[in-house]
Amino acid sequence: MIGPKKRWRAYKARTKELPGGYRGAVEAIERYLMHFVPTNAESTASMFEDLVDLFEQAAADGTPIREIVGEDPEEFVEAFAANYSEDGYVPARARKQLIDDLERAAGDSTAV
Repeated sequence: MIGPKKRWRAYKARTKELPGGYRGAVEAIERYLMHFVPTNAESTASMFEDLVDLFEQAAADGTPIREIVGEDPEEFVEAFAANYSEDGYVPARARKQLIDDLERAAGDSTAV
């Protein structure tokens, strides 16, 4: 589901290098994205690589997390996933966890 192991490991290594709040945001979005059905392994790998690209650039520019995901994180993630997947079912518990995790990440002093 997550594509070639080498690309997945590279994505995870890049995620670990992000500053705290940005890393927390990527990890929260990653958990949520696991509920979507990608069109193929290549799309899955590209989706996660694009996600970390976005947050690496935001961290480098000092862009606040809330400016990236907006006021509705669920809407942001679903729009992001729509570029790579057919459909997905996200349980209410996962939706709440996404919002809670991103609130926590956005409040991290390293993310503003």
